[in-house]
Amino acid sequence: MFAHPDDDAYGIAGTVALHADDPDFRFVLVHATDGDQGDIRPGFPATRDTLGAVRRAEDEAGWRAVGRSPDRHEWLGLPDGGVSGVPFGALVDAIWEVLADERPDVVCTFGPDGIFGHPDHVAVGAATDAAFARGVGDGGPGFRRLVHGVIPQTVFERWNTQRAALGLEIFDPSAMYHMRGVPDETVDIWVDTSSVADRTVAGLLEHRSQHHVIFDEPIDVDRWRRVVTREWHTIAWPSRDPGRSFLTDVFDGLT
Repeated sequence: MFAHPDDDAYGIAGTVALHADDPDFRFVLVHATDGDQGDIRPGFPATRDTLGAVRRAEDEAGWRAVGRSPDRHEWLGLPDGGVSGVPFGALVDAIWEVLADERPDVVCTFGPDGIFGHPDHVAVGAATDAAFARGVGDGGPGFRRLVHGVIPQTVFERWNTQRAALGLEIFDPSAMYHMRGVPDETVDIWVDTSSVADRTVAGLLEHRSQHHVIFDEPIDVDRWRRVVTREWHTIAWPSRDPGRSFLTDVFDGLT
């Protein structure tokens, strides 16, 4: 469950690529918006009226580049930049409609920090949590694990150090739209996605309208291959023992 096209490209692409050939893997993707209010960089062939369609097509092309298109892809059609203004109950209901139909074992979304503090991210994450709780409460199948995508604090600090050395803008975790980390001890799942890093980067590169947002210019593909060698998640449900060892896949232990 994501807010905008490209949120998914950096959030779960590695995990999806790792499971691309698993016959039991069903990939359902939900976007709250089509990102039609995003920045349009100078010279890019899109207008305010066409950007949403462009970004939907980019997202679909991105998953083809990753090598695994969604089995089901829902666009909720909510206002880009205004998801937090949608009545919370209505947002929960829209997400629940998909979850109730699919009864997924694992649901991935944003945590309370939204990774970048974006109000759309935070709203989608909170509403997904509430919809997931309905599934847990009704006693039916599925709804075995709810995970939030995060950046461990030590990783966040290392990336900021590297950015400073390269003369790039430093992320300020108190600023809107800037990346932020979470305490390492709260991270439950550390996924090694190095074997599919090329595919993840290929997917990101398909989001051409947002290259100026996703990448630092000029685009350093080798650096991005290193950036996407890991994905991290906290487990929002069920609760885990404080002394537990971390998992290495979102599906670990669910056989």
